[in-house]
Amino acid sequence: MELTGTPFFLLTVLLVPVSITVALLFWGKVGGPQPVKVLSRIVMIMFCQVTAVLMVFIMVNNANLIYGSWDDLLGTGNHVRAVPQVPPADQGGAGGNGDAAKDKPKVKQSFGGVNDPAVPSDVQKTDLKGQLSGVDGEVLVWLPPQYNDPAYKDKKFPVVELIPGFPGSSSTWYGTLKVSEQLKPLMQQGKVAPFILVSPRTLLLGNSQDAGCTDIPGKINADAWITRDVPQMVLDNFRADPSADRWAIAGYSAGAHCAAKLSLAHPNRYRAAIAMSGYNDPANEKDSLVGKDPKLREANNPVNILKAAQQAPKVAMLISASKGDGYEDGEAIRAAAKAPTTVQVEEGTGPHTTEQWKKMVPGAFTWLTSIIPAQ
Repeated sequence: MELTGTPFFLLTVLLVPVSITVALLFWGKVGGPQPVKVLSRIVMIMFCQVTAVLMVFIMVNNANLIYGSWDDLLGTGNHVRAVPQVPPADQGGAGGNGDAAKDKPKVKQSFGGVNDPAVPSDVQKTDLKGQLSGVDGEVLVWLPPQYNDPAYKDKKFPVVELIPGFPGSSSTWYGTLKVSEQLKPLMQQGKVAPFILVSPRTLLLGNSQDAGCTDIPGKINADAWITRDVPQMVLDNFRADPSADRWAIAGYSAGAHCAAKLSLAHPNRYRAAIAMSGYNDPANEKDSLVGKDPKLREANNPVNILKAAQQAPKVAMLISASKGDGYEDGEAIRAAAKAPTTVQVEEGTGPHTTEQWKKMVPGAFTWLTSIIPAQ
């Protein structure tokens, strides 16, 4: 029974009245010595409490898609098949890989529906084995309404990679932030460019460890997974524009940190980034392996990436955050940026919640369209 499935949710709802009924029926019928009666009644009360708490947890998890599976919840999932040495990329940059992968045959993937009632039926899922990273995981893809329009049959489309927070599911952008449902009418009206939306798994390590979208020697190639394997899969299977000028990356919370640092570190792959309620210091996420390594922590701070760059990256960034929740970090990035890097910081007033980030989606993608317009 799947964690986010309707059957398990209905089971948790059913268990609440069952536990209460059991307690009412057997409360006065417990026999034996007084300690046995007391212990039995304590167990009944605990059963009622556990079922109620479980139901509320499942409701919250299903609403926010924090954990997408039992493995994610229990920390038993591990999506690292191997940790190979990642070859350097061609700085000419063609979408995701731009290196020796040019000579490799295209990897055609099979796509199916997402078995999650919160995710729209037009979102597709594939299980990808990362050739360069050694990471395996699902990738969710949504195609804009123009994609299957005969008038666009010869057109290639811009792409946005969507990075969830930590912990977070590849389904969250679609199921909780309603990104495709919000953007579809705006695309049809011509207010937002017809982006292909791609959300890869980023919860890759067991035991609740955050890889921080980083290549960690001997541990994981999370950067290569997001910035090379996933984009190459998109290029191999869809009419995606290979130019880095037509690619962007967006994220919220820990995903905002990823979007900011990956765009600045790989301007040959991304033209723009959207960061909602993020942070600069990887150690702000207590489970971040990057934050616990002094060298990686320093190297993966977006401000330090800008300062260390031999040439200012041609990247446009939109940072939206509230004071005390990423706004100051955004201002630090803006202060460190030099042309052609552009940084727009918007002050929000809402809490650190998916409901707040959901509200930011239309405005953020309208801004993105000004950077990567429809063709």
